[in-house]
Amino acid sequence: MSTESATAAAPQGAAPSLTGVFVRLKLSLLRNGLRGSTGRTLAYVGSIVVGLLFTTGAMLGLLALRGTAHAGALVVLLTGILALGWAVLPLFFPTGDETLDPTRLVMLPLRPRPLIGSLLVASLVGIGPFVTLALATGSVIAVADGAAAAAVGVVAVVLVVLVCVSLARAVATASVRLLTSRRGRDLAVLGGLFIALGAQGVNIAAQKLGRPDGLSVLEPVGTVLRWVPPASAVGAVEDAGHGAYGRALAGLALTAVALAGLLWWWQRTLTTLMTAPDSSTLQAVEKDSARGAGTEERGLARLLPDGRTGAVVLRTLRYAWRDPKSKMAWATALGVGLLVPVVSAAQGNGSIYSSFSASALLGAQMYNQFGQDTSAFWMVASTIATPRDAYAELRARALALASVGVPFVTLVVLGSAAVIGPWSDFLEVYGLSLAVLGALLATGALSSALFPYSIPSEGNKNVAPGQGAIAWFSLFGGVLVGAVLCAPLLGLTIWLHVAGLHHLLWVLLPVGAVYGVGAAELGLRVAAPRVARRLPEILAAVSKG
Repeated sequence: MSTESATAAAPQGAAPSLTGVFVRLKLSLLRNGLRGSTGRTLAYVGSIVVGLLFTTGAMLGLLALRGTAHAGALVVLLTGILALGWAVLPLFFPTGDETLDPTRLVMLPLRPRPLIGSLLVASLVGIGPFVTLALATGSVIAVADGAAAAAVGVVAVVLVVLVCVSLARAVATASVRLLTSRRGRDLAVLGGLFIALGAQGVNIAAQKLGRPDGLSVLEPVGTVLRWVPPASAVGAVEDAGHGAYGRALAGLALTAVALAGLLWWWQRTLTTLMTAPDSSTLQAVEKDSARGAGTEERGLARLLPDGRTGAVVLRTLRYAWRDPKSKMAWATALGVGLLVPVVSAAQGNGSIYSSFSASALLGAQMYNQFGQDTSAFWMVASTIATPRDAYAELRARALALASVGVPFVTLVVLGSAAVIGPWSDFLEVYGLSLAVLGALLATGALSSALFPYSIPSEGNKNVAPGQGAIAWFSLFGGVLVGAVLCAPLLGLTIWLHVAGLHHLLWVLLPVGAVYGVGAAELGLRVAAPRVARRLPEILAAVSKG
């Protein structure tokens, strides 16, 4: 519905209600979006069902905590996490709600102050606000004791919901030009990694809370969060139930002040957005291009050798930094490779051998090297005419991976030895890690030649339709062959332990380093002639998507 039709429908002499217009606009966007695609309709209905199930379970859990010790610390922490989620999710999923983009309203004759009120009310329509309302209500019920606490709880629930929604709107408005740019899309792609890391943190926390008197560990955090809006509003409910009316009033006041501050910030950023010129104009682009032209050969480019090797290494690392899907793959490998030893140490059953995850995940980036180039691979293919050309291409890609992989593996193994220990196992584990990395570089090069597949440039899929079996066989088959390649070194390690020759375990470091380099070199030389011979098939496979 347009603003013109709303104006025509309004009585003569009366100003049209922006709130009603934006609420109907929100509902129309939801309805029209669901009409166009059955899959999107099913996904939306599924999200509603999942949201209702989660909300029901959370409500029952909060009601069961009523009257228990340390429940106040838990609900305060829950409210803080809820607000944090509202703050960061618009950054990772900017396309989840089209009404979060205020640039669509720039050309309309609307003033920021009434516009904010209307957008705020329209933002209350959806699954997220409903879940927030339910969780806030359950949190209040869990700690409310008496009529005064119930009265404070009603105000607290309203303030919590309004603060969460206003926070999301203010953050989205302040970041909208970033979110609609290439860097913003990269940030959205990396959102999955941050969620995965956060899930591991929640998993560790849940295990600790499952112990006897587990909720008591939340008291130090709860004491601090009681004075951080909007959690301070929920803390005020418990204070009112205990007769601390001054503390309760202060908690509500803090949240009310935070709401006023968010609305002011939102109005200020919205005014700037709707009146200031966009910095991404042609003049700004030309200025950036001129500035970048003088720095083309600086930094990493100056450190690399001339010729094909330096060009391919630089291209590979730039793909890892600039291409969203390559960046996601690298960031996941680095993040999870570092996270596995940390999680195992936090759970109390850590082992220095868990640092092998760094070698395994970084080495896996060598698989499907040509598919990672997507449609641009034809330019690379045009430079490969002989097995020697293919070997130079593969060797440079392996060097790019090793330039990041070797320092990263060194860091993870050193950190694992320092945190988990013992230091006596460092040389052994470090040598084996380098051997694993070299073996995966070898099998990755061979797998790229024998089992290439396409990675769609659009969407969230990493494998083109019909090539899923090839991708799984490429990865797991290559990892299996890599394990076979490492078998001799693993056998040497076991023999030294069984024979009681622990004073000779240090030899695994030089042997493992040499073995990894030799395995990688062998794999590259075996894969190169196959790449040159199968180049048309590889080009067809990676261009399928």
